[in-house]
Amino acid sequence: MLLYFFITCFPFIFFLKSFTLKPLPPWATEMRLLSPWIWKDVSFFSISKLIKNSLSYLITIPSKMSLKSMSFTSKVDNFEEVEEGVMSVLDLPELVLECIIERLSPAGLCSMAGVCSSLRSRCISDHFWEKHMKKKWGRIIGPAAYREWQWHLALKRDSSHIKQGKPKGLMRILSIVRPSWWIKSKVDDSSKQSSLPDDSIMSWFLALETGRFWFPAQVYNRENGHVGFMLSCYDAELTYDPRTDTFQARYPPHGRRAVAIENSVPWERLRAPVDTSPHDLHISDCLNDLRPGDNIEIQWRRNKEFPYGWWYGVVGHLESCDGNENYCRCHYGDTVVLEFNQYTPGSRWRRTTINRKDHREEGNEADGFYGGIRKLSSEEEIFTWKRLWPSQILE
Repeated sequence: MLLYFFITCFPFIFFLKSFTLKPLPPWATEMRLLSPWIWKDVSFFSISKLIKNSLSYLITIPSKMSLKSMSFTSKVDNFEEVEEGVMSVLDLPELVLECIIERLSPAGLCSMAGVCSSLRSRCISDHFWEKHMKKKWGRIIGPAAYREWQWHLALKRDSSHIKQGKPKGLMRILSIVRPSWWIKSKVDDSSKQSSLPDDSIMSWFLALETGRFWFPAQVYNRENGHVGFMLSCYDAELTYDPRTDTFQARYPPHGRRAVAIENSVPWERLRAPVDTSPHDLHISDCLNDLRPGDNIEIQWRRNKEFPYGWWYGVVGHLESCDGNENYCRCHYGDTVVLEFNQYTPGSRWRRTTINRKDHREEGNEADGFYGGIRKLSSEEEIFTWKRLWPSQILE
């Protein structure tokens, strides 16, 4: 056992000693809030197995070929000479090296990318960063966030015109169609330089991870669970705070109401936005399928100056139905009853009805306006809503 340990680990020590470390690039320091241990996700046994396989591969090399001729001097521009008999990690078979890199954490990839140009080209590849992006950010990053990232890149390229006070091209258009607070938030970091390709997944991941990029998402029970927003989900611009592992949310103005700010929003209260603008009516394509007991979300806004929020409810029975499943015919009628059971019986917010065949925005200035409907089929979505159920019935 000790002999096996020596055989598998001793060559790996030479691999590590063969590195000539360079100062990390500027973007690598952005990962200082992450774990600095490169190999924390790579177990000892997986490494020893990889090295053992690589040694088997190297043993098959013809004896006339010196290790010096196999050194990575031809691969790496900052390695001029390697002593004969010393091997580097770049001498590993491509598949083995890829397996090692694939097991690295985001912090490990950044650290490894600072070693040499050959490893850098591998470690900044979208192939390795895509899984990290999906694992950490996939639940709250949707198509809307990707579009905002593309806008952000376009703003960054054109930000020099802002400094000169002469917006041109895209910036002139954005100054018309986007509010000034939105534009400012997207170009706050335009002066920072990075050697990373702007359109790489790694660049996007670091912008999210360090809180430099505001992105659109939706927040459950906005403004710290304000009673007026219980069991709702509203659009907001968010930025991540790596120190607290929470978010800051910035809600758009409602009519004359100013922009609202909420701090310390946890991951559990966030989701990717429904791909419908909060100012547009959602197309309800589920009306013919609705029947009592179905879980739904419906758009609602106080008045037509406000953006829509999504509110949780269930499909109820008509007053003429006793609720007996064997005799219920509610799903055949044109009228659909929607119930919001977080409100006390008798409350004006408890029930409403819509027309199954001709549903558009319905309502008035007193009770608000009801918009499009989504039928919830995902158990995860339904569970999230029920987990956020208020501790007391609302008036």
